[in-house]
Amino acid sequence: MKHLIKTLVTAASISAASFASAETLSIEGGGTASTTGLVPQSFAPYASAAGHDLQVVLGQVLTKSIMKVAAGKLDLAVAPPPAYAAMTRGAGPYAKIANKAKGMSANVRSLFAFQGSTMHPMVWADAGIESWKDIAGKRVFVGPPAGAAARQTQGMIEAASGLKAGDDYEVVKLPWGQASQGFQDGQYDVYVGFYPVGSQTVSEIGLQRQVRILGLPDNTVGTDDWADYEERSGVSAVTIPAGLYGKAVANGESDLGAAATAMMIVAHKDMDDETAYALTKAYFDALPEMKASNALLATQDGSKPLHGVTAKLHPGAKRYYQEMGVEIPENLL
Repeated sequence: MKHLIKTLVTAASISAASFASAETLSIEGGGTASTTGLVPQSFAPYASAAGHDLQVVLGQVLTKSIMKVAAGKLDLAVAPPPAYAAMTRGAGPYAKIANKAKGMSANVRSLFAFQGSTMHPMVWADAGIESWKDIAGKRVFVGPPAGAAARQTQGMIEAASGLKAGDDYEVVKLPWGQASQGFQDGQYDVYVGFYPVGSQTVSEIGLQRQVRILGLPDNTVGTDDWADYEERSGVSAVTIPAGLYGKAVANGESDLGAAATAMMIVAHKDMDDETAYALTKAYFDALPEMKASNALLATQDGSKPLHGVTAKLHPGAKRYYQEMGVEIPENLL
């Protein structure tokens, strides 16, 4: 279901004149329970205070949202960096429209990156699956058919276990809306859910029937293979703290290593430079307050504003980073 959220800012510090002069911009994000939905929702009031009202539409297929931005039919979108990289090559979800996708990718510019959802590889605690090697030959949900998540998940599994999709385990792809229920209905053995760390959804699943989260092995992060995976997929290593999910997670008494995706906010190259600058500045100015007001955003790391970004920077955003002394990779200029 698509969720349309029109943000109205009511803070007393914002005058009626501010509302009258505010520009309305459209932005698409992911699910309401995911970071890809939470970030645009949480950011919208601060963008409005900076003079740009955001009309936020959630529950979207983000690989399609990038194309809308490129076509000038959408102002902003949450975009998975690997999806944009695939767009520039006419590969993956864009293979059937390769030439069109490659040509349109030149219209896309990035503003900033944020930490996306964290992969929670879950199995039932009583299923006899206690380590990564135990998923060999099992059915594994890796993500939707047309998104970047499936490739990120398969890369994470290979980095953690050496197991290859299709060869060592059976891949299952379903829309996000069917994924959790499919796991609970027994359609697959392993459910790699994408949630913010501390998501209530994980607790709810585990309280119905206790789950085990397959954490990254201690010797995974820091290896050359992991570094290559981070570079290719835009992920970063994070920690699911001990005790976070209580008795819902059988092995939750210890910290668990996990992989978090990177996401970026993209705009059309013809967006006004001042608008791009104002939005980028407003986000980073607001980030401490956003983190303090929503525990699900607490892991956001403003010190890595360009981690995972694959689209060239918008000139307005570049100006902000230059003012802040942020080193900009050559490939983003």
